[in-house]
Amino acid sequence: MDSLTHIALGACMGEAFAGKTLGKKAMLWGALAQSIPDIDFVSSFWLDTTSALLAHRGFTHSLLFCALITPLFAWAAERLHRPHDIRLKKWLLFFGGVIFIHIFIDAFNNYGVGWFEPFNHRRISFNAIYVADPFFSIWPAIACGALIGIRKSNNRRKKWWQAGLGLGALYLVYCLFNKSIINRNVKDILQRQHIHYTQYFTTPAPLQNWLWFVVAGDGKGYYVGYRSVFDSKKEMSLQYFSRNDSLLQPYLQQENLQQLIRFSQQFYTVEKRNDTLLFNDLRFGQVIGWQNPKEKFAFHYFLQYPAENKLVVQRGRFQGWTSQTVEALIKRIKGN
Repeated sequence: MDSLTHIALGACMGEAFAGKTLGKKAMLWGALAQSIPDIDFVSSFWLDTTSALLAHRGFTHSLLFCALITPLFAWAAERLHRPHDIRLKKWLLFFGGVIFIHIFIDAFNNYGVGWFEPFNHRRISFNAIYVADPFFSIWPAIACGALIGIRKSNNRRKKWWQAGLGLGALYLVYCLFNKSIINRNVKDILQRQHIHYTQYFTTPAPLQNWLWFVVAGDGKGYYVGYRSVFDSKKEMSLQYFSRNDSLLQPYLQQENLQQLIRFSQQFYTVEKRNDTLLFNDLRFGQVIGWQNPKEKFAFHYFLQYPAENKLVVQRGRFQGWTSQTVEALIKRIKGN
């Protein structure tokens, strides 16, 4: 999830753990612990783009990192707040829980999280919530704002952190419910439309959880389209994109290409745009595909011009968005 959401979640957790004992300092500890896995952003200052893609949500989002950093936080907090009645074991459980929640929630979106680094490079992705979903973030954000403004002695503080964490958790469950509906309907439709596939995933379109981006295909190409949880038709309009991996032959020995293939989890296509060869990671969807089924993919890497790829994950994500685009998105969400 985005950094502000993690900060708000951590602040609510800190209040739940030791708000009565430490006051608003507990919120600060929670926000700091919930944010620490994202320290990997500093790697972008010295790593090239493709290496940084794999470093982000890599080791600092692993179970090993969680186990190593938790005692440091617990020791520092226990020392700084003496005298207090909080045992070291409770500090360990608190910080371990907060940091684990960060790497657990991040696995709900499509980037992938390296839980098992450095022993296994597999990325965990539930593909159940968009990386910045205001319908999830709003609850801990409101609660955090209220907790900052309310005095330590106010009895309403407990209700606020409970609401912030509880409603956020319920929304995540709701997202999983939506995904189960989408997967069941889409797989039935693919079978009915005689579309064979060996690779498949669904992930939410931007900023919500009702319209989903669908990819199904094999090593030769992929069918992509959109499905709303409110759709009633037993069919889908799908656009086919050839994989074109034969175009990669001259670049197969390049490390950046091998890193891109690994990062994409094999969901990629290659296309030639003018005189430039593009590597598309399909997991991040199209820019405004619900409006134009042939729209370009949000993640596209210029293979012949590595220096032009400083931002690739959300390159052009909101390019071309207008009021008509938003209206088309809302209309498509409502279903057909």
